[in-house]
Amino acid sequence: MRIGIFTDTYPPFINGVSTSIQMLENALIKKGHKVFIVTVNPEDMTYKLDKNERVLRIPGIPIGIYDYRLTTLYPIKAVNIIKEWNLDIIHTHTEFGIGTFARVIGKQFDIPVVHTYHTMYEDYVHYITKGYFDGPSKKIVEYLTKFYCDKTIEELIVPTKKTYDLFKEKYKYDRNVHIIPTGIEIERFYKEKIELNKINNKKTELGITSDDVVVLFVGRVASEKNVEFLINNHSQLIKKNKNAKLLIVGDGPDLEKYKKLAKKQKIEENIIFTGKVPWNDIPIYYNIADIFVTASNTETQGLTVIEAMAASVPVVALDDESFRNTVIDGLTGYLFKNKKEYINRMIELIGDKEKRLSMGNQGRINSETYSSKYFAERVLHVYKTALKGRTLKKDKTFFSRVKNIVKRGFHGK
Repeated sequence: MRIGIFTDTYPPFINGVSTSIQMLENALIKKGHKVFIVTVNPEDMTYKLDKNERVLRIPGIPIGIYDYRLTTLYPIKAVNIIKEWNLDIIHTHTEFGIGTFARVIGKQFDIPVVHTYHTMYEDYVHYITKGYFDGPSKKIVEYLTKFYCDKTIEELIVPTKKTYDLFKEKYKYDRNVHIIPTGIEIERFYKEKIELNKINNKKTELGITSDDVVVLFVGRVASEKNVEFLINNHSQLIKKNKNAKLLIVGDGPDLEKYKKLAKKQKIEENIIFTGKVPWNDIPIYYNIADIFVTASNTETQGLTVIEAMAASVPVVALDDESFRNTVIDGLTGYLFKNKKEYINRMIELIGDKEKRLSMGNQGRINSETYSSKYFAERVLHVYKTALKGRTLKKDKTFFSRVKNIVKRGFHGK
């Protein structure tokens, strides 16, 4: 199969979506399929065709939200290149920019479009509105989401039941919705895959000693990830164990704000901010950690939780629907509902190394469910469903035309 993946974010961008796309690309290639990528050029306003003419980067204009860029809706030069690819299926991972372009291509060349919905956009409206007109803006987001995910695609993929419910219960979406948890290349995070000297060097660089218990967060350092909750409650953990270190890996708009918060609470010596780190180094940080934490309630799935489990690290996560199918409470980690539960669970794990090891080992076993191999197989099934659906539509159209001709009478015209 010749598969075209259209996305606004792709390495060297580092985020959950770009990571999952690269993983899917690699898994599909291993299965013998030909994969082409259409994405944004993050460097300049030129077209670039690389990876043996499989990755097309289109010029885009920065929009002021992280590293995202907006492309034109119909770049002629890109159209000519994509036409030569002779795609069987298009898989989009964005509703706007490149995603809109993909839908135009699908319509023009009669290629079925499958879409994966990654982002709960209503949780990010504040970045545009700055607090003004949030209500009307969310209605606009709802309208646009329903339009892009209903009128312009064959099949829709979502990563969790939480997202499924958004479409079925709130948006009243009456077409197929396939729940496929996003897979990851779990082998990257296995302890035996990481050289011990790299772990030790990173610990030295970060000022982490053998006596420290490392509590890790990986992700965008921004308000919707609720990093402030982790910082505000870390002082309680320090009271029980002065060697509890909170390691925050990632960059974002609130990084400086949270550094000031740590300093204000006089716990800056126990909180380490790395800022942006290379994608290839991410597994090292997981293998430094003793516990992984997240208090975010805006995830569609939470890939970092799966990454932590693959690295044999127990997870303490907010009791949100995004994490309930991943973190088995009491077995691979804990789910917490409030501040009190978070502090109690963390104090328990920080003081019990054997329990951390036991939960970490079980997490490693459970992470196999999210391997790239199984993920690719399920996505391929959706591709085949989309292709079959398109064929049935064509058949219905053909027989409808024949029926109309018969009704009118056939005179050889």
